[in-house]
Formats: sequence, C-alpha cells, structure tokens
Amino acid sequence: MTPEPWPGHFRLDTFDEIDSTHSEARRRAMAGDPGNVWIVARRQTAGHGRRGRAWVSPVGNLMANVLIRPDIEIASAPQVSFVAALAVSDLLDRCAPGHCTLKWPNDPLLDGRKAAGVLPDSAGRSDGRLDWLTVGFGVNLASSPDDAPYPTHSVAAVTGTAPDPDIALTVLANAWERRFAQWREGGFPAIRAAWLARAHGIGKPVMVQLADETFVARFEGLDETGALVGRLADGRIRHVSAGDVFPVRPGQDNSP
Repeated sequence: MTPEPWPGHFRLDTFDEIDSTHSEARRRAMAGDPGNVWIVARRQTAGHGRRGRAWVSPVGNLMANVLIRPDIEIASAPQVSFVAALAVSDLLDRCAPGHCTLKWPNDPLLDGRKAAGVLPDSAGRSDGRLDWLTVGFGVNLASSPDDAPYPTHSVAAVTGTAPDPDIALTVLANAWERRFAQWREGGFPAIRAAWLARAHGIGKPVMVQLADETFVARFEGLDETGALVGRLADGRIRHVSAGDVFPVRPGQDNSP
C-alpha cells in the first residue's frame, strides 16, 4: 500500500499504550480541545465498541480516533456513522481490493466477515448544534479475535500481509477527510448512494435484533434517513433506525 501525505491541518498524537483512544478523545473534548486531531495507540488496555462491548486491541492492528468540532446540527450526527464506514471501506479497498463490503449500519467486512469497527460519539449545545464529534476506528490489519459473537477477519488473513499501521492510518485519515467533505457538500444522498454500492447482502434475509424483539426480514436497502429497510414474510416493510443485524443461519429463515 502506497503511503500518502498526512493531512496537515490535523494534529497527530500517538501513544504506545493507552486505555482507549475513544476515552482519550472524550476526555480531550470535554476539556476544551479545539479538535482536528487524530489520536492513535499501538495498544489499548480497555478498548471498547458499541454498547460497551470489549474491542480486542493487539499490536499490529489500527486503533484510532478523530476528534473534530464541526458546525452541524445534532440531528444529522447519526449520518456520520455511514461516512466513517465508507472511509474504512476505502482503506480496506486499498489493502485488499475487491474483498470489502459494508453491513448495516457501519460494519466493514472482508469476505463477509467483520474486519473493522466504527464508534461515533458526540455532544451537543443548547442551540441544537454539535459541540464536538469523535469517531473511533478499529481495523483488523494483522489479526482478528477468535471469540467474537460474529465471524471476524483481518487484512493479513485475506492477503497474507499485514499493512503497516502508520501507513494505514494516513490512508484512513485522508479517506475520512474526503468522505466527510462529500457528506458536507452532497448531503446524505451522496453518502447513501456510495454506501449502497458496497452494501452486503441486499436482497437476502437478515436477522434484526432490537432491544425488545428479534425478527427476520429481507434486506432491501436504506431509506433517506439511513434506516434499514426490511421486508417481512407477510410483505410488510419495517424501517429500523437502531439495532443489530446478522446473517440468517440455517433454520432461521422464515423471510420471503
């Protein structure tokens, strides 16, 4: 993978070891850091993902957060999840061309197995605008966990070579900047179209797990807000704005 120049208006702070880059980004945001900084760690001792799930963080993988202070409405913040997933997919396409797809809402996959995680976080002001925004990125460059609740993969397992994390970070930082600019200039329709072009499993049954129910539906795409559009066995359409989605295993498929 060819190195790229670092986007110069972003600072870069690197730690050999830290509890988590996400926690550090939050601490800085609440302490008044002006933003436009990437925080990266060689190793995390308390990495975590969505809903507080542990994120395995061995040396050789990429663990980083970007912290910015964008002038955007709080209501639009959930769209950043798709922006970030696309940035990671751009990185993975450079590492392993033709192997990356995206699972709703923001899971980059390699050959259908989770290879990265994206964790957005933000805080708003009383005027309805964001005060700060951070996105955590965990990318399995060298290895992936064996005990995750879903199949996982790494770049090294697919290609036989683990990219240098420093080079990967620079590629990701540039991809993030391009995708964020695409969103600001073209709005969510531009991001939605790009995401759907890489969507995993459109037209296939998926299991959707919500806080209070689980159901199987045929994945038909995204609506204009980014919600998953699923068709139930009786033909009804469900729009899901938050939840977990898994491929349907044998014996679970009662979708059309």
